[in-house]
Amino acid sequence: MNRRRSAYVFLLSSVAALGGLLFGYDTAVISGAIGFLRSHFSLDAAETGWAAASLLIGCMIGAGVAGVVSDAFGRKRALMASAVLFAGSALWSALPRGLTEFVIARVLGGVGVGMASLLSPLYIAEIAPARSRGRLVSLNQLAIVLGILLVYFVNYWIAGLGTEAWNVDVGWRWMVGSEGFPAIVFFFLLLLVPESPRWLVKQGRTDRALAVLSRLSESGQPAKELAEIQNAVSREGSSLRQLFRPGMRKALVIGIVLAVLQQVTGINVFMYYAPEIFKQVGSGTNAALFQTVIIGLFNVSFTLVAMRTVDRVGRKKLMMIGIAGMGVSLSAISLAALWNKTELWLLVFILGYIASFAMSIGPIVWVVISEIFPTRIRGRAMAISTVALWAADYLVSLTFPIINENTWLVEHFNHAFPFWIYASLCVVMFVFVWRSVPETKGKTLEEIEKLWMAG
Repeated sequence: MNRRRSAYVFLLSSVAALGGLLFGYDTAVISGAIGFLRSHFSLDAAETGWAAASLLIGCMIGAGVAGVVSDAFGRKRALMASAVLFAGSALWSALPRGLTEFVIARVLGGVGVGMASLLSPLYIAEIAPARSRGRLVSLNQLAIVLGILLVYFVNYWIAGLGTEAWNVDVGWRWMVGSEGFPAIVFFFLLLLVPESPRWLVKQGRTDRALAVLSRLSESGQPAKELAEIQNAVSREGSSLRQLFRPGMRKALVIGIVLAVLQQVTGINVFMYYAPEIFKQVGSGTNAALFQTVIIGLFNVSFTLVAMRTVDRVGRKKLMMIGIAGMGVSLSAISLAALWNKTELWLLVFILGYIASFAMSIGPIVWVVISEIFPTRIRGRAMAISTVALWAADYLVSLTFPIINENTWLVEHFNHAFPFWIYASLCVVMFVFVWRSVPETKGKTLEEIEKLWMAG
């Protein structure tokens, strides 16, 4: 029976994690399209950054409203709304008459991405047992990197269907429009999953919550789990002011700072601009897209490492190991750029960075953010951290082309300067995790809440 229940929890988590797959797909599809899009609309460096980063404006909006929407209407309905936004954006961004329409369509998709980035790990955290919560929430990160890898393959395949001129005129449209099919599949699969039992308790629907827990509980004591959830919810206020109480204030700071540092250490520079980086060192279009596929494979492989170890090794230790590896790799990337090393060296150092990120802060930051806030305000509290994450992502994505193509910086540092910035921020993140982030491995959500309440 426990095996059947574990399989059921895994199945529900997998469906919810499809929001993560679409999150990864939608954010990374621009990597293959951006060069062709730039030529099609004759964009300069600032406009190129805006075209790539515009999605993130929507992400901030989506993350900002997802908590309120999911607290009011439920995790399931909010995820279904994100699926509709994904599908609509895919169609519109494939058929724009100008850059402005493309940007609006991408912002619309970004709202879906922002909602899914918050809601998928939140839903999984609320249905998962404590002993496997880290692994199951990491399933969302696995889905994100699988979405990234999938779209790298799709971009590579579409680019190979025609000439450079065809890709500039038509190919990029198929790239950005290809997301419509998985978005529709996600919507219909969500019809089959139950609502979060913790949200149902918050709404006073205890009979329904008990029915859901009866199918989820690995302890075989759903009534006891229901009582624990009711007790935790009864102690919570419904106002965000609770987050500024002693103890909970620290949880909020940890959530925000981890979210920001995950992004400003440079990951999405490689997710969005990797083909353009490889072209700078002499790769052709097909070779650059193929090297990006290799990056995607490493991303998936080392995310699997994190999933196998996060509940055994712990959140904090894995993050510190990974951050150290990221800092070393970024320093090597900057030196490779400064000394004009070949694309092979650059690829090796980027793969080292990707491996370090994927086995640590890639999935684990989402795990920590999903588990440190009280049930009644978890949606809105996660929204604050997730908005901060997308704001940081927007800043990095918008500024990278401008910094990387600055004439004076290129003349003196040969594209190395941005990577020095990201490496220095890895040092900041390492110190923050070491000094401020507690270990939450093996604790129930209610036990973590008591930890904060105890100061």
